[in-house]
Amino acid sequence: MPKPLVLIVEDDPSIRAGVSAALTGEGYRTTEAGDGEQGLALAGDDSVALVLLDIMLPKVDGLHVLESIRERRPHLPVICLTALGEEADRVRGLRAGADDYIVKPFGLDELLARVEAVLRRAAGGPVMNGAGPNGSDAGILEIAGRRIDLARQEVTPPGGAARVLPQREAEVLGYLAGNRGRAVTREELLERVWGIDPRGMQTRSVDMAVARLREQLADSGPDHSVIITVRGRGYMLAGEG
Repeated sequence: MPKPLVLIVEDDPSIRAGVSAALTGEGYRTTEAGDGEQGLALAGDDSVALVLLDIMLPKVDGLHVLESIRERRPHLPVICLTALGEEADRVRGLRAGADDYIVKPFGLDELLARVEAVLRRAAGGPVMNGAGPNGSDAGILEIAGRRIDLARQEVTPPGGAARVLPQREAEVLGYLAGNRGRAVTREELLERVWGIDPRGMQTRSVDMAVARLREQLADSGPDHSVIITVRGRGYMLAGEG
């Protein structure tokens, strides 16, 4: 059975060809775009299972492509490929909804490992490992006036309409729900949700995902009522009610 179809959106023909060759060598199918406009059009194809997206693109820049993908296909995994190595640029990509972020130049072995990990998480849906003492399972939660449907990956904030969560935010929420009653560390989330070894890593991926999730939950202000920050430890989901 062939592996999923990966869309490569990259304006450098040599990088695009190298990435495509590496993926097809591992059994993946690929389709390519050389600018943001073409990439956005191809991303609308339901057969595309993952997008490898350069940030610096002609016609439409990568961040705008990413934001449009999140509006149209919120669960489509996207890995950003970029030469921009500054922290602010990484934060912009993660805040816009990237599932992962690889800075050029990168090794093809690393790229293939990231692709496999992101596709594995996407196929599995929200991560619910390790149900906590409250026995939380996928279902409906009512927290601080918010209705959270874990199975449908939807949240309904007070007085608002239901919103479909992007895949990564749904996974974070699902993992917190499966571990109610305790603080989950950033390292644990990196290992269990992102599927990467947190040792020696310095990344704001978890914090950015939680920030985006709080926006979806309308959980803003200094006193977060749904996702609680436990100083020096991590995050936990508030009790129902």
